[in-house]
Amino acid sequence: MAQKMAIDIVGVAPLYQGPDINRMRLTAVPSQKPASLLKPLVPSKSKLTTIETKRIMSVLDETIHKVELVTLLSYVGANYETLERMLGGDIIKAVREHEDLCQSLLDSVIYLQDKERRLQEEEECEEEGWFRDRLLSIELQKSHLLPLMHQIKESTKNILRLLLNNPQAVSLAQTHTLSRSIEAQNFIDCLTELRGFLFEKLLTSPVEARDKSQFIQDIDRRNKRNQEIINTLEDELAAIMQNREAEKKYKVETEIENWIQKYDMEMGEKQEEYEELDVIHKEEKVQLEELKQKHNVLMEEFSQIRAEQEVNAKKRVEAEQEMLRMVRAATLIQALWKGYLVRSMLKSRKKKRSKSKGRVKKGKGKGKGKGKEKGKGKK
Repeated sequence: MAQKMAIDIVGVAPLYQGPDINRMRLTAVPSQKPASLLKPLVPSKSKLTTIETKRIMSVLDETIHKVELVTLLSYVGANYETLERMLGGDIIKAVREHEDLCQSLLDSVIYLQDKERRLQEEEECEEEGWFRDRLLSIELQKSHLLPLMHQIKESTKNILRLLLNNPQAVSLAQTHTLSRSIEAQNFIDCLTELRGFLFEKLLTSPVEARDKSQFIQDIDRRNKRNQEIINTLEDELAAIMQNREAEKKYKVETEIENWIQKYDMEMGEKQEEYEELDVIHKEEKVQLEELKQKHNVLMEEFSQIRAEQEVNAKKRVEAEQEMLRMVRAATLIQALWKGYLVRSMLKSRKKKRSKSKGRVKKGKGKGKGKGKEKGKGKK
């Protein structure tokens, strides 16, 4: 049963598991915890002893082995030219036929999905009868995919038979496990994990199963009791946190109220100080206006005085300049007068000297005659 289900799941999947195909998960993602962590009790046996259990495990092992081979067909289909000599012509031919079937199925699915999308877009703008006919047509086309899916299943079984009859081909395919898609590998990991659970189940005896069930019940009761304790502690913690929040809130409100009162008091003091300063400012402003008026009057008087001083200074300068000219003129006149007097005196002296010289000359002439006469007399 498990083998048939696994082959059906993998067989109807397209051969190439590209990005669009990988959107469809083959199975749930397996748990990251190993199976050993989930086993509360370890079975006493380590090997299967009955034929039935061995047959069950052999069927599951064979299923896993076939699934591993089927999930490698995409790699074989993509590299059939290089693998043809090693795998043989029959296997490559079967893989290519399988590839064509898978591609046909994929194209049909894409076509139907596109038609459904367009039909949903036209649902509101078309008549109800036309829409129902188109929907029935799509469902009918979907039903035609069943024979194609059956052919793919048979093709998968045929490829598996060819591979299992060729051990060398199986060994060659298993060397390319890294080419397997992530979803396929997850599916194989889940089957492997299922094998571990099944193997453990088959190793467990009825007594061990009963003990294990009792152990699980004890664990469940203990878990419930612990959960009740946790719920009680959480309720107490919530109450404590609520009380604490209420005390944080009361303290904060009290502190805020104190700050508000302090602010009001300080602002009242500042307001009084401001009013006093405002009164002083108004008084000083009145005084300033009076001083400005006095200053303006004084400036006018100062301007008049300064203008008068400038006029007086100009007149004084002019008077000093006039006095200087008069002094210079008087000095010049005095100099001229003195020169005139000196020249007059010199002229008068020259006249007197000339007169005195004339007199002297006349006197000297008379004296010389007398002298001659005296000389002559002596002789």
